[in-house]
Amino acid sequence: QIQAALSALEDTRHALRNKLMFLLSLHGLRAKDVASLQISMVTDAEGNVADEIALEDKASKGRSGRIVFMNAALREALVQYLQERGSNPSPYVIVTERSEKFSAHAVVVFFERLYKTLGFKGASSHSGRRTWITRAARKITLAGGSLRDVQALAGHRQISTTQKYIEQDVDAQRRLASMIY
Repeated sequence: QIQAALSALEDTRHALRNKLMFLLSLHGLRAKDVASLQISMVTDAEGNVADEIALEDKASKGRSGRIVFMNAALREALVQYLQERGSNPSPYVIVTERSEKFSAHAVVVFFERLYKTLGFKGASSHSGRRTWITRAARKITLAGGSLRDVQALAGHRQISTTQKYIEQDVDAQRRLASMIY
């Protein structure tokens, strides 16, 4: 599904921007986070794209500012998009032709249209975030971390909130059972 979405976005009018929005959601950002993301949150002191996003409280739910570490694909998409965008004076990363920023609602609508076009049932602007949290929870021990690290990266105050995002995997449960004893 991820590859199908990325392929579909290649043929859109604002392909780099749209791909970037999709990748941001796959890094756990909410629609409001994507819409409120500012250039200063993704660049270092010299104005170069950083290796992490310093998501401030004002760009999130007001209390869930956090550091979002970027993988190579997201960082490259951000570099390409900002180069294409050129000298647009907006402080926001995601801009439109008529406005200095997307609204959170416009981000939600963007994802609704994308997923409807692709025929994905039940998908929303939050699907990338859910996917990221589930994948992070499954791999965090390989990185030497714990579910608490996933909680911090997701910007959740309570671990119970993080747990609600994580999908079960019956096959993994079977494999685990065969590994014990």
